Amino acid sequence: MTLPNRSRYVVVGAGIHGLSTAYHLALELKAKGKGSGDDIIVIDKSGIAAGASGIACGVIRNNYFQPAMRELMAHSVKVWESDPKSYNYHPVGYMQISSESMHEDVASIYEQQRAIGYQSTFIEGEADCSKYMRSLFDDWQAQNITSVLHEQPGGYANNTLAMHGLAKKMVAEGVRLIEGVEIQNIKRDASGAVSAVVTSEGSVECDYLVIGAGPWARQLWQMLELPEAISIRNPESGEMAGGVPMWVYWSLQEGVLGVDPKLQVTNDGNLPPVIHVDTDAPLYNDADGSLITDKMWGIYYKPDFHFGGVQGGAAPFIVDKPAHEVRVDPYGAESPEFIVGEDFAQMWVSALAHCQKRFSGTLPLYKKEPSGGIGAFTPDSFPVFDRFHENCYFIADSNHGYKMLGVGKLVAEDIVSEGEPELLKPFRFSRYAKGELHPVSNSPFPWS
Repeated sequence: MTLPNRSRYVVVGAGIHGLSTAYHLALELKAKGKGSGDDIIVIDKSGIAAGASGIACGVIRNNYFQPAMRELMAHSVKVWESDPKSYNYHPVGYMQISSESMHEDVASIYEQQRAIGYQSTFIEGEADCSKYMRSLFDDWQAQNITSVLHEQPGGYANNTLAMHGLAKKMVAEGVRLIEGVEIQNIKRDASGAVSAVVTSEGSVECDYLVIGAGPWARQLWQMLELPEAISIRNPESGEMAGGVPMWVYWSLQEGVLGVDPKLQVTNDGNLPPVIHVDTDAPLYNDADGSLITDKMWGIYYKPDFHFGGVQGGAAPFIVDKPAHEVRVDPYGAESPEFIVGEDFAQMWVSALAHCQKRFSGTLPLYKKEPSGGIGAFTPDSFPVFDRFHENCYFIADSNHGYKMLGVGKLVAEDIVSEGEPELLKPFRFSRYAKGELHPVSNSPFPWS
């Protein structure tokens, strides 16, 4: 499709946030009598789900210690449930299975899920947890588990199929998708507002710009001349800490065990919930019995016919280099960060075997193929959804992205309608200077 020289709305990124925002923006404009999908273009330098959304695990859950995140996820689950066929959404549920150090946190999550009407079951005590898990999997053998939070809603979606389904809905509303066009610069007028985007195929004037670029957030942030380092107020002392990097890069660890997905079914032969385990039990190598770690560790996994096996991951780690040295294209297939190494494979498959006996001896079946990638995290590891330079909406998901299908709907409402969506207020950029930070849990995962 030819790049126009003008569009009322330009959306950057054909992943979960760009596509969802463009689709819901078209619906919102039409509903309010302020335009239609014909007023919107989506630009991506590659194509649909070419970045993080294309290799995402696809888990959809509400399991967050932070009240604002939990309410936002409950909203997103409803959006997934609104069209499960188009979104390739599998509502199998989700389980947070934890050791004692997380017991209090998970109990708080359960109580607050009840308060917002999100259906879940909470089991406490090592014996009762073991009994509950063995009622689902007769080979369950994880150690040191004292709480299980079983969310009945949620589950997972097939990553690329879901994105193509979303794109089809978007295009049906008249939105134009321009693939193979890279953003090179962003122009602003004398007042500071965005006036145009400069691309590899020419300039496009616009009235409003939406950026949903996932791991490329920092590059677009720079084009907008926004700060590379910020100040954060300590919510307890009130003191300001300056020079905090706006972007921190983490290496994401995910992979696929090349077994028949039907190996991971429940005792009654059904597809199981997504399993997430955080425990402080010593983890031993399933192949040679050597100690892998005696510190807190966590994994998640699910059978997935789209990936062709059991797919999941473990806690990420910070990339040991300054943010400005991280690859411009963090999801390029040639990137060394894109290939998850042997250490992850041994840890993850051994952790699977620690949890369920059926995975013992399966390490040779681990698929050695591109997976994982690089995630651009904000200073507190939680999203920023905010308007900059009057008419640029920046969606920085801090790697919480794929499950947050509903964010695009809220952003569309924020752009078109009067009034600020309550669910977005806790994610404004101003929270750093105000010291209005999200609480931190005891999970080994930065996004929990």
